[in-house]
Amino acid sequence: MRLAEAWRVALDALRANRMRSGLTMLGMVIGVAAVVVLVALGTGTKETVEAQVEGLGSNLLIVVPGQVNFSSAPTLSRMDNSDLEAMVKVVGDRDRITASLTSGENVRAGSNTAFTTVNGVMESTPKVFLRDLGTGIYLSRTDVDTGRRVAVLGSLVAQRLFGERDAVGQQVTIAGVRFRVVGVFAPLGQSLGVDRDNEVHIPITTAQRLFGTGRVDAFAVKAPDRETIDQLGDQMLAELRRRHPDTEFSAVTQEQILGVLGDILGILTTVLAAIAGISLLVGGVGVSNIMLVSVRERTREIGLRKAVGARPRDIGLQFLLEAVLLTSVGGLAGMGLGVAASLLTAALTPVPATITWWSMALAFGVSAGVGIIFGVVPAQRAGRLDPVVALRTD
Repeated sequence: MRLAEAWRVALDALRANRMRSGLTMLGMVIGVAAVVVLVALGTGTKETVEAQVEGLGSNLLIVVPGQVNFSSAPTLSRMDNSDLEAMVKVVGDRDRITASLTSGENVRAGSNTAFTTVNGVMESTPKVFLRDLGTGIYLSRTDVDTGRRVAVLGSLVAQRLFGERDAVGQQVTIAGVRFRVVGVFAPLGQSLGVDRDNEVHIPITTAQRLFGTGRVDAFAVKAPDRETIDQLGDQMLAELRRRHPDTEFSAVTQEQILGVLGDILGILTTVLAAIAGISLLVGGVGVSNIMLVSVRERTREIGLRKAVGARPRDIGLQFLLEAVLLTSVGGLAGMGLGVAASLLTAALTPVPATITWWSMALAFGVSAGVGIIFGVVPAQRAGRLDPVVALRTD
């Protein structure tokens, strides 16, 4: 039997039982669509997180006390302003290093109140982290050195406190102390689950006096290039350990953060795809079952074809092609449904979706493979039927 004729016969057989063929393909449609959607959501989330980390700046190095662990609380810092001066000497350029002291506080303006993250920082923060101002100016070296009560508001904080009015030049109260607003950040959105528009920056010296502490929580450095970032981190850690021999410190680079998050999200995407793949196996079992029923119903047809010269492999090939045709058409329909569902989810929800060519190829390849694997047994059974017995079957 020629291959073209086998395809034609397989197509005619599926058309003759459209309802049954459609219901059988439904399992493959759902399975393929699930794979495409879940992989798209997982990939989209991974790319969004990576973009957020890269959006913090380039060649970043973060130095903190204790071990960097996403599952545990940060270690209480014993670093202070003398450590800051020592780190500036190690880095060699004050504009490439910033220190931070963080606390959650209520910020008031008139009758309006907003609970926000108050960051005590240095004037170099916008040079270390990529951060643009919407209006006004940022903190100056003089503000930090003299401990002035000035503040730069995140766009969300400014909107909550002042609405549509210009916040620059206005007065706000932080922890009972008045500050003058000198600038407002441009909207930035969330980064790693933190709303960066809901924060206020004040000089670190002012923050230390305001919170009644002399500590520094962390250092951030913008390395000159990627080749020197590890060496710079080692130098900073060595100096801190010399100054605090009983305290452990960690230095983490941007690439290390991306690597950890990428591995976690990559595993999550793989697990989601595997879960969705289970539905493809269920659909394959359904295909095998329907093809076995088809073999039983068409026993006389098989006997007649063998009686006029059809070989067992011709009969087997015909039924195998029917199974592959069922799963392939279902796979194509599932790919279309999966793409549409992914785009709809990305448009109507905050969950990002990125459709990748490999997920489409994988889903279709698996669906076609399922047709081959689960169509072999019915095809072999059809090919082995005795023509005499088959012709006598009612």
